[in-house]
Amino acid sequence: MASKASLLLALSLLFTISLARQQHQLQQQQLNQCNIQNIQALEPYDIVQAEAGVTEIWDANNQQFQCAGVDFIRHRIQPGGLLLPSYVNTPILSFIEKGRGVHGVILPGCPETFQYSSEQQFTRERRREEPQLQDRHQKVENLEQGDLVAVPTGAAHWLHNDGDNELVVVVFFDTQNNQNQLDEVHRRFFLAGNPQAQGQQQGRPQPQPRRQEQGQGQGQGQGRRGQSFWNSGNIFYGLDVEFIAQAFNVKREIAEKLQGQRDQRGHIVNVGRDLQIIRPQESRHQQSRPQRGSGGMNGLEETFCSIKLRENIDNPSHADFVNPEAGRIAELNRFKFPVLELLQLSAERGELQPNAIQSPHWTINAHTLLYVTDGSLRIQIVNNQGNSVFDDVVQEGQLVVIPQNFAVIKRANEQGSRWVAFKTNDNAMIANLAGRVSAISSMPVDVVANSYQLSRQDAQRLKFSQRETVLLSPNEQSEQRASV
Repeated sequence: MASKASLLLALSLLFTISLARQQHQLQQQQLNQCNIQNIQALEPYDIVQAEAGVTEIWDANNQQFQCAGVDFIRHRIQPGGLLLPSYVNTPILSFIEKGRGVHGVILPGCPETFQYSSEQQFTRERRREEPQLQDRHQKVENLEQGDLVAVPTGAAHWLHNDGDNELVVVVFFDTQNNQNQLDEVHRRFFLAGNPQAQGQQQGRPQPQPRRQEQGQGQGQGQGRRGQSFWNSGNIFYGLDVEFIAQAFNVKREIAEKLQGQRDQRGHIVNVGRDLQIIRPQESRHQQSRPQRGSGGMNGLEETFCSIKLRENIDNPSHADFVNPEAGRIAELNRFKFPVLELLQLSAERGELQPNAIQSPHWTINAHTLLYVTDGSLRIQIVNNQGNSVFDDVVQEGQLVVIPQNFAVIKRANEQGSRWVAFKTNDNAMIANLAGRVSAISSMPVDVVANSYQLSRQDAQRLKFSQRETVLLSPNEQSEQRASV
């Protein structure tokens, strides 16, 4: 009896040690995710095709994404295309790179404030045929180029291209956000359609992670795949059709339609440009507000339900730093765009004139994902060991992840450059290394002189020679170097 007890104790001890070792290895792996020795400019590594557009996917296993805890995709929606309703387990920030559209976000518990009256929208013939069928829904937003769109975690949303040109939308996911209680994978839950159908039709296999190449720091295992468009039906597919019919009080045939088993269109479907939607009548540049009914007010309409989810970051009034000869930078944080406090994210829109430079700096409290929308940027990034981990040109349509506190400097090419950056803090702050109000200029002269083994005169020159702040014009740089 004693020997059995001893054996059980030994096995239990062995199991505990093994489990502790695995946990330690996992913790070490997580700690080393940001020990990046070589950052790369990243492009999409796979494309998911659908009836009315494509979604381009970046590799979630890349070490840069794992370090920052983010993911990134790009939708290209053809005119008349509808990105089917879905929700995600992370907060989302989307940027309208090109085109225009109409977008809806369904906020749980909020009233359906957009509705048809008996004299609106429907023709007399249609009212005679279906007099009881009117519509009401939550508010929708007109979107245009330069808009930044926030979607809270788990909120269902859809997007329609009602324009004449392709709608290009880049989408940022913060998978390490504390609102994501699942694993660090962006998971999309479709409410309609059969997203896997197009891939199956074309005989395309499920994409596999790239092999880790020397120095590239590709994925630390398979846990962050999260390519949610593959091998996935909509959420009704897994429910019993009788339950669906009872829940909606509809016929079985309609319930089967919800499951989308025979739907072969993919996740972006062609619905034409005349989609019947109740939409704001004012200018696209104005922010719509929900209509207020005579009843049903519960107080939420004044807070969460009326929260602003769209802001145009290209609007000149948002510019925080402007130098006519160098460019401008606009930042959207929780103070300018309050919903970002809920998402715990912020964004930046930057523009540099040809050969202009953004002062070397580091971001104090956030990781940064920088996506180039126009032209190209020469970027250098340095880690805590003083080693260059990136020194290359980021082309239009590419992105690069800049880990928190890593020093970075940017210079535009001969044609200039524009970018949008997503940051993992709702009030991301930078600290400049050069120029006025920088780390160096704010130190006493003797501290600078002794730190860099300079004469007092050279230390003063280092502190005060750069008269500009964040954006450095090429002419100013040339003149200052010539005068030294």
